[in-house]
Amino acid sequence: MGNARAEQQRQTLTELRTKVQRGERLVMVTAYDCGGGRLADEADVDLVLVGDSAAMTVLGLDSTVPITLDELIVLAGAARRGAQRPLVICDMPFGSYEVSDAEAVRNAIRIVKETGVDMVKLEGASSTVQRVQAIVSAGVAVCGHIGLVPQSAVLLGGYRTQGRTAQRALELIDEALALEAAGASMIVLEAVPSPVAARITEALTIPTIGIGAGPSCDGQVLVYHDLLGLSEGHRPRFVKQYADVGAQTRSALARFADDVRSGAYPSSEHEYAMPQEELALFEDRLDPRASRSPT
Repeated sequence: MGNARAEQQRQTLTELRTKVQRGERLVMVTAYDCGGGRLADEADVDLVLVGDSAAMTVLGLDSTVPITLDELIVLAGAARRGAQRPLVICDMPFGSYEVSDAEAVRNAIRIVKETGVDMVKLEGASSTVQRVQAIVSAGVAVCGHIGLVPQSAVLLGGYRTQGRTAQRALELIDEALALEAAGASMIVLEAVPSPVAARITEALTIPTIGIGAGPSCDGQVLVYHDLLGLSEGHRPRFVKQYADVGAQTRSALARFADDVRSGAYPSSEHEYAMPQEELALFEDRLDPRASRSPT
Protein backbone atom coordinates (compact mmCIF):
# COMPACT_ATOMS: atom_id res chain seq x y z
CA MET A 1 0.00 0.00 0.00
CA GLY A 2 2.79 2.41 0.89
CA ASN A 3 4.61 1.95 -2.41
CA ALA A 4 1.41 2.28 -4.42
CA ARG A 5 0.54 5.50 -2.63
CA ALA A 6 4.02 6.92 -3.21
CA GLU A 7 3.49 6.50 -6.94
CA GLN A 8 0.24 8.51 -6.95
CA GLN A 9 0.34 12.04 -8.27
CA ARG A 10 -0.13 15.01 -5.99
CA GLN A 11 -3.72 16.22 -5.70
CA THR A 12 -4.49 19.32 -7.80
CA LEU A 13 -7.00 22.13 -7.50
CA THR A 14 -8.67 20.96 -10.69
CA GLU A 15 -9.18 17.49 -9.24
CA LEU A 16 -10.58 18.93 -6.03
CA ARG A 17 -13.05 21.11 -7.94
CA THR A 18 -14.10 18.06 -9.96
CA LYS A 19 -14.76 16.16 -6.75
CA VAL A 20 -16.94 19.00 -5.50
CA GLN A 21 -18.85 19.09 -8.78
CA ARG A 22 -19.52 15.36 -8.38
CA GLY A 23 -20.94 16.02 -4.93
CA GLU A 24 -17.98 14.59 -3.02
CA ARG A 25 -16.98 16.21 0.26
CA LEU A 26 -13.39 17.35 0.69
CA VAL A 27 -11.42 16.31 3.77
CA MET A 28 -8.81 18.59 5.31
CA VAL A 29 -6.78 18.15 8.49
CA THR A 30 -3.94 20.13 9.98
CA ALA A 31 -0.44 18.70 10.26
CA TYR A 32 2.73 20.23 11.61
CA ASP A 33 5.45 17.65 11.01
CA CYS A 34 6.47 14.85 8.68
CA GLY A 35 4.77 12.15 10.74
CA GLY A 36 1.47 14.00 10.85
CA GLY A 37 1.61 14.69 7.13
CA ARG A 38 2.39 11.04 6.38
CA LEU A 39 -0.48 9.76 8.51
CA ALA A 40 -2.88 12.22 6.86
CA ASP A 41 -1.66 11.01 3.48
CA GLU A 42 -2.16 7.35 4.43
CA ALA A 43 -5.66 8.20 5.69
CA ASP A 44 -6.44 9.48 2.18
CA VAL A 45 -7.32 13.06 3.12
CA ASP A 46 -7.56 15.58 0.30
CA LEU A 47 -5.89 18.59 1.88
CA VAL A 48 -3.38 19.21 4.66
CA LEU A 49 -3.27 22.60 6.35
CA VAL A 50 -0.11 23.66 8.14
CA GLY A 51 -1.99 26.12 10.30
CA ASP A 52 -0.74 28.88 12.52
CA SER A 53 -2.64 26.90 15.16
CA ALA A 54 0.80 25.31 15.57
CA ALA A 55 1.52 28.29 17.81
CA MET A 56 -0.67 26.63 20.43
CA THR A 57 -0.59 22.93 19.54
CA VAL A 58 3.17 22.70 18.91
CA LEU A 59 4.84 25.74 20.48
CA GLY A 60 2.65 26.07 23.59
CA LEU A 61 1.74 29.72 23.00
CA ASP A 62 -1.53 31.35 24.05
CA SER A 63 -2.72 32.36 20.58
CA THR A 64 -1.83 32.13 16.91
CA VAL A 65 -0.40 35.64 16.80
CA PRO A 66 3.20 35.09 18.05
CA ILE A 67 4.26 32.33 15.64
CA THR A 68 6.81 33.57 13.11
CA LEU A 69 7.18 33.03 9.40
CA ASP A 70 10.45 31.18 9.95
CA GLU A 71 8.80 28.79 12.41
CA LEU A 72 5.90 28.03 10.11
CA ILE A 73 8.24 27.45 7.19
CA VAL A 74 10.10 24.76 9.14
CA LEU A 75 6.84 23.04 10.09
CA ALA A 76 5.34 23.33 6.60
CA GLY A 77 8.42 21.85 4.95
CA ALA A 78 8.29 18.88 7.30
CA ALA A 79 4.57 18.31 6.75
CA ARG A 80 5.00 18.54 2.99
CA ARG A 81 7.67 15.84 3.06
CA GLY A 82 5.22 13.55 4.83
CA ALA A 83 2.11 14.44 2.83
CA GLN A 84 3.09 13.44 -0.68
CA ARG A 85 -0.37 13.16 -2.28
CA PRO A 86 -2.66 15.71 -0.56
CA LEU A 87 -2.70 19.35 -1.59
CA VAL A 88 -0.84 21.18 1.17
CA ILE A 89 -1.70 24.70 2.36
CA CYS A 90 0.39 26.87 4.68
CA ASP A 91 -0.98 29.73 6.74
CA MET A 92 0.66 33.11 6.36
CA PRO A 93 1.21 34.14 9.98
CA PHE A 94 0.18 37.44 11.49
CA GLY A 95 2.50 40.21 10.35
CA SER A 96 3.61 38.50 7.15
CA TYR A 97 1.08 40.09 4.77
CA GLU A 98 -0.59 43.08 6.41
CA VAL A 99 2.00 45.79 5.71
CA SER A 100 2.01 45.90 1.91
CA ASP A 101 1.31 43.98 -1.27
CA ALA A 102 5.04 43.72 -1.94
CA GLU A 103 5.81 42.19 1.44
CA ALA A 104 2.86 39.82 1.17
CA VAL A 105 4.01 38.63 -2.25
CA ARG A 106 7.62 38.26 -1.09
CA ASN A 107 6.62 36.17 1.93
CA ALA A 108 4.13 34.04 -0.01
CA ILE A 109 6.78 33.22 -2.60
CA ARG A 110 9.26 32.39 0.13
CA ILE A 111 6.81 29.96 1.74
CA VAL A 112 6.18 28.13 -1.53
CA LYS A 113 9.85 28.02 -2.56
CA GLU A 114 11.22 26.87 0.79
CA THR A 115 8.50 24.36 1.76
CA GLY A 116 7.07 22.98 -1.46
CA VAL A 117 3.47 23.62 -0.36
CA ASP A 118 0.81 24.21 -2.98
CA MET A 119 -1.03 27.19 -1.56
CA VAL A 120 -0.95 29.86 1.15
CA LYS A 121 -3.86 30.94 3.35
CA LEU A 122 -4.68 34.47 4.50
CA GLU A 123 -7.25 35.52 7.07
CA GLY A 124 -9.92 38.17 6.69
CA ALA A 125 -11.24 40.39 3.95
CA SER A 126 -10.91 44.19 3.76
CA SER A 127 -7.26 44.89 2.84
CA THR A 128 -6.65 41.15 2.60
CA VAL A 129 -8.60 41.10 -0.66
CA GLN A 130 -5.96 43.35 -2.22
CA ARG A 131 -3.19 41.12 -0.85
CA VAL A 132 -4.86 38.03 -2.30
CA GLN A 133 -5.03 39.66 -5.71
CA ALA A 134 -1.34 40.60 -5.56
CA ILE A 135 -0.22 37.14 -4.44
CA VAL A 136 -2.31 35.35 -7.08
CA SER A 137 -0.95 37.72 -9.74
CA ALA A 138 2.53 36.62 -8.67
CA GLY A 139 1.62 33.00 -9.41
CA VAL A 140 0.87 31.68 -5.92
CA ALA A 141 -2.47 30.00 -5.17
CA VAL A 142 -4.40 31.41 -2.22
CA CYS A 143 -7.00 30.09 0.21
CA GLY A 144 -9.11 32.71 1.96
CA HIS A 145 -10.42 32.51 5.53
CA ILE A 146 -13.42 34.43 6.87
CA GLY A 147 -15.80 34.29 9.82
CA LEU A 148 -13.87 33.83 13.03
CA VAL A 149 -10.33 34.82 12.10
CA PRO A 150 -8.11 33.95 15.10
CA GLN A 151 -5.33 36.40 14.18
CA SER A 152 -7.83 39.23 14.74
CA ALA A 153 -9.82 37.66 17.58
CA VAL A 154 -9.17 40.65 19.85
CA LEU A 155 -10.93 42.96 17.38
CA LEU A 156 -13.84 40.52 17.17
CA GLY A 157 -14.32 40.50 20.93
CA GLY A 158 -12.77 37.07 21.37
CA TYR A 159 -13.31 33.68 19.80
CA ARG A 160 -16.95 34.22 18.91
CA THR A 161 -19.26 32.95 16.18
CA GLN A 162 -19.50 35.41 13.31
CA GLY A 163 -22.56 36.16 11.15
CA ARG A 164 -25.29 35.82 13.76
CA THR A 165 -26.94 39.08 12.74
CA ALA A 166 -28.48 39.59 9.32
CA GLN A 167 -26.13 42.50 8.63
CA ARG A 168 -22.98 40.59 9.53
CA ALA A 169 -24.17 37.54 7.58
CA LEU A 170 -24.61 39.69 4.46
CA GLU A 171 -21.16 41.15 5.01
CA LEU A 172 -19.67 37.66 5.12
CA ILE A 173 -21.23 36.84 1.75
CA ASP A 174 -19.77 40.05 0.32
CA GLU A 175 -16.36 39.19 1.78
CA ALA A 176 -16.45 35.71 0.26
CA LEU A 177 -17.42 37.04 -3.16
CA ALA A 178 -14.68 39.68 -2.99
CA LEU A 179 -12.06 37.04 -2.15
CA GLU A 180 -13.23 34.85 -5.03
CA ALA A 181 -13.10 37.84 -7.41
CA ALA A 182 -9.55 38.56 -6.20
CA GLY A 183 -8.49 35.07 -7.27
CA ALA A 184 -8.80 32.92 -4.13
CA SER A 185 -9.05 29.22 -5.03
CA MET A 186 -11.02 28.21 -1.92
CA ILE A 187 -12.25 29.72 1.33
CA VAL A 188 -12.30 28.45 4.91
CA LEU A 189 -15.43 29.42 6.84
CA GLU A 190 -14.86 29.31 10.60
CA ALA A 191 -17.52 29.56 13.31
CA VAL A 192 -20.29 30.71 10.99
CA PRO A 193 -23.98 29.76 11.45
CA SER A 194 -24.93 26.87 9.19
CA PRO A 195 -27.56 28.78 7.13
CA VAL A 196 -25.06 31.54 6.41
CA ALA A 197 -22.34 29.09 5.41
CA ALA A 198 -24.84 27.35 3.12
CA ARG A 199 -25.67 30.63 1.37
CA ILE A 200 -21.98 31.49 0.98
CA THR A 201 -21.30 28.07 -0.50
CA GLU A 202 -24.18 28.50 -2.95
CA ALA A 203 -22.92 31.94 -3.98
CA LEU A 204 -19.37 30.83 -4.78
CA THR A 205 -17.92 28.79 -7.63
CA ILE A 206 -14.85 27.88 -5.54
CA PRO A 207 -14.91 25.28 -2.74
CA THR A 208 -15.71 26.20 0.84
CA ILE A 209 -14.11 24.37 3.75
CA GLY A 210 -16.00 24.55 7.02
CA ILE A 211 -14.79 24.47 10.59
CA GLY A 212 -17.77 25.05 12.81
CA ALA A 213 -19.79 26.12 9.77
CA GLY A 214 -22.25 23.28 9.38
CA PRO A 215 -22.72 20.49 6.84
CA SER A 216 -23.37 22.51 3.68
CA CYS A 217 -19.74 23.44 3.02
CA ASP A 218 -17.88 21.59 0.27
CA GLY A 219 -15.45 20.17 2.81
CA GLN A 220 -14.54 20.07 6.49
CA VAL A 221 -11.35 20.67 8.45
CA LEU A 222 -10.37 19.90 12.03
CA VAL A 223 -7.19 20.51 13.94
CA TYR A 224 -5.09 17.33 14.21
CA HIS A 225 -4.67 17.63 17.98
CA ASP A 226 -8.38 18.26 18.56
CA LEU A 227 -9.70 15.26 16.67
CA LEU A 228 -7.09 12.94 18.20
CA GLY A 229 -7.60 14.06 21.79
CA LEU A 230 -4.19 15.67 22.11
CA SER A 231 -5.43 19.17 23.02
CA GLU A 232 -5.80 20.64 26.48
CA GLY A 233 -8.32 23.08 27.85
CA HIS A 234 -11.60 24.16 26.28
CA ARG A 235 -12.81 22.15 23.31
CA PRO A 236 -14.84 24.16 20.78
CA ARG A 237 -18.42 23.07 20.12
CA PHE A 238 -17.63 22.06 16.54
CA VAL A 239 -14.86 19.61 17.48
CA LYS A 240 -15.60 15.90 17.28
CA GLN A 241 -12.92 13.82 18.99
CA TYR A 242 -12.27 10.60 17.08
CA ALA A 243 -9.64 9.11 19.38
CA ASP A 244 -8.06 9.68 22.78
CA VAL A 245 -4.45 9.44 21.71
CA GLY A 246 -3.44 11.71 24.57
CA ALA A 247 -4.62 9.19 27.17
CA GLN A 248 -3.03 6.31 25.29
CA THR A 249 0.25 8.19 25.05
CA ARG A 250 0.30 9.07 28.75
CA SER A 251 -0.40 5.44 29.62
CA ALA A 252 2.37 4.18 27.36
CA LEU A 253 4.89 6.67 28.78
CA ALA A 254 3.93 5.74 32.34
CA ARG A 255 4.39 2.03 31.59
CA PHE A 256 7.78 2.76 30.04
CA ALA A 257 8.83 4.73 33.12
CA ASP A 258 7.69 1.89 35.41
CA ASP A 259 9.63 -0.70 33.39
CA VAL A 260 12.81 1.37 33.42
CA ARG A 261 12.62 1.98 37.15
CA SER A 262 11.88 -1.66 37.94
CA GLY A 263 14.55 -3.01 35.60
CA ALA A 264 11.99 -4.81 33.43
CA TYR A 265 13.19 -2.80 30.41
CA PRO A 266 15.37 -3.46 28.58
CA SER A 267 15.17 -7.26 28.69
CA SER A 268 17.29 -9.72 26.73
CA GLU A 269 15.10 -9.41 23.65
CA HIS A 270 16.05 -5.73 23.40
CA GLU A 271 19.83 -6.25 23.64
CA TYR A 272 22.54 -6.61 20.97
CA ALA A 273 24.99 -9.50 21.45
CA MET A 274 28.69 -9.97 20.62
CA PRO A 275 30.38 -13.13 19.34
CA GLN A 276 31.74 -14.95 22.36
CA GLU A 277 35.33 -14.86 21.10
CA GLU A 278 35.15 -11.09 20.58
CA LEU A 279 33.61 -10.60 24.00
CA ALA A 280 36.40 -12.65 25.60
CA LEU A 281 39.04 -10.66 23.72
CA PHE A 282 37.39 -7.42 24.74
CA GLU A 283 37.30 -8.41 28.41
CA ASP A 284 40.91 -9.58 28.26
CA ARG A 285 42.13 -6.29 26.81
CA LEU A 286 39.94 -4.07 28.94
CA ASP A 287 41.89 -1.68 31.15
CA PRO A 288 40.83 -2.34 34.74
CA ARG A 289 40.89 1.38 35.32
CA ALA A 290 37.91 1.71 32.96
CA SER A 291 35.64 0.06 35.52
CA ARG A 292 33.37 2.36 37.46
CA SER A 293 34.70 2.95 40.99
CA PRO A 294 32.41 1.88 43.80
CA THR A 295 30.53 4.75 45.41
